[in-house]
Amino acid sequence: MKRFHLLRSALFCLMVLCVLAVVLNAADKATVTPGDADREIAKQAKSVYHALPARNENGDALRSTDIHRKLASKSSSGEHDDHGSGTRYEGDLQYHGGAVLQSVVSHNIYVNSSALCPPNTCWGNPEQFLKDYGKSDFVHIVDQYTGLNSDDRYTLGTSVAVNYPTSAHPYTDADMLAIVHAVALASGESGYGNIYHVFLTPGTDECFDATYSVCYSPDNGPTFYFCAYHGSADFNDSVGHVVYSVEPFQNVGGCSVKPGTPNGQLADSTNNVLSHEETEAITDPDGSAWWNSECNGLYGQEIGDECSFITFAGNNVYFDPSAVRLGEHKYAIQPEYSNRKHGCATAP
Repeated sequence: MKRFHLLRSALFCLMVLCVLAVVLNAADKATVTPGDADREIAKQAKSVYHALPARNENGDALRSTDIHRKLASKSSSGEHDDHGSGTRYEGDLQYHGGAVLQSVVSHNIYVNSSALCPPNTCWGNPEQFLKDYGKSDFVHIVDQYTGLNSDDRYTLGTSVAVNYPTSAHPYTDADMLAIVHAVALASGESGYGNIYHVFLTPGTDECFDATYSVCYSPDNGPTFYFCAYHGSADFNDSVGHVVYSVEPFQNVGGCSVKPGTPNGQLADSTNNVLSHEETEAITDPDGSAWWNSECNGLYGQEIGDECSFITFAGNNVYFDPSAVRLGEHKYAIQPEYSNRKHGCATAP
């Protein structure tokens, strides 16, 4: 009997240690607190970005406006490229001479996470997803655009938690740049070899600018235009050039995937949009590399935009991804456009 009690005590201690390990793993992130200097330098930064429109009437309108693509490139003038004679395919992307990310380390930033919304787990498991994404066949769809085909070029780096003040107004892209600047300055990692994904907690709204008119704002329908976006910025200090994405909480109407996905709506809504932004950032980090510049109804669309399908269930509209196995795990993520296959693909 005594041996039984000892065994039971040992098992109980092991269970406690396992629980503690999970809690510590969720909370064990370096913490960065942006300051006034970060906010000031963010105001001076030169940035470009490209948004994933929400699946609503505002999102439909956003697709046909210049704000869908805030570009600093010559192609933003509205003059569509003429590639001369020869066979062309409607969906094929054109190269505009800019940089691509031949290899990159992703860093996740969790803004104002807490015990109720711990880093990583509140959004599903984006860190595991990025690890699987980088080791998959799926990621090799980008090889035709980057010019390399070696393995293990896209990896997960250090993830951090950020404390950032809240106010009565939604965050803006200037706030996102202040956050990215603070983290990049602290880590010393910037340039085309890194991308920072900024994750926002449920209920956190974010807008392009301080007019608060074009936003991620599921709680305010008239300003709810986009689900996420990727971009790049040039800071006038040692940080220099930074590639980033803004990842608001995706398990909301207009941004979520359909029910019944392998990991549930919460996780796969995150995975689907994160995959979209990561792949677009690889192939078009500055809005000057690979995108469709033909006068064919797809003008301005990037590798992910052309394959971001939807489905309907009752009065609800959902993203309609594919079931894709990345390593040992299955995810619901959208296909990406392949010039090689002249269509949407989940493998090279």
